[in-house]
Amino acid sequence: MSFLIRVQLPDSPGTLGAVATALGTVGADILSVDVVERTSGVAIDDLVVELPSGSLPDALITAAESVEGVEVDAVRPYAGVLDTHRELELVEEIAATPKTGLDLLAEGVPRIIRSGWAIVVTPSGDSLQRLASSAAAPEAPITDLPWLPLERATVLDSEAAWIPDTWKELGTELAATPLGKPDRALLVGRPGGPMFRAAEVARLAHLAGIVAVVLDG
Repeated sequence: MSFLIRVQLPDSPGTLGAVATALGTVGADILSVDVVERTSGVAIDDLVVELPSGSLPDALITAAESVEGVEVDAVRPYAGVLDTHRELELVEEIAATPKTGLDLLAEGVPRIIRSGWAIVVTPSGDSLQRLASSAAAPEAPITDLPWLPLERATVLDSEAAWIPDTWKELGTELAATPLGKPDRALLVGRPGGPMFRAAEVARLAHLAGIVAVVLDG
């Protein structure tokens, strides 16, 4: 079974190699690595690893944190490998069929930033309208989005009053970005975490900005 493990580690030569070696001692096979963020001597990396049948994901945490200075932010099941260049493919798909562009965006974003789901929302009178949703998006109704209109991409408070209880029970981390206009937003959720890093939010905003130009151009 494959898992996505997010680690914080010293941004120094040899540290990632030491983590790879430690993971190998529990039978983990590293399929792909993505550098999420680098700040002040610390790197945040996402690793997709495959564990042999019968192995517990807790073993990944123990192995990784056996390397000095390494902390595991989260471990969760993950299908496939990291694809850090899918933005261009997604934009090309949307440009080719703009009538279904919002649906393509909602379905494609979770694979790019490793979120669980994505929803495009906008106010509609006294209620809210879902313009598009990914297949895994929760069906719980959203009755209020007090952060709309939204001027810039941001991480949202995961305990705010507007959030459905089922999202809170799953420990869903949230981020949002305007999609061409302040009253239309792309909302992404990551059940169980980890939290969205600044670099991920910037990546989301950049993608939404490009797609908005394609759709509204």
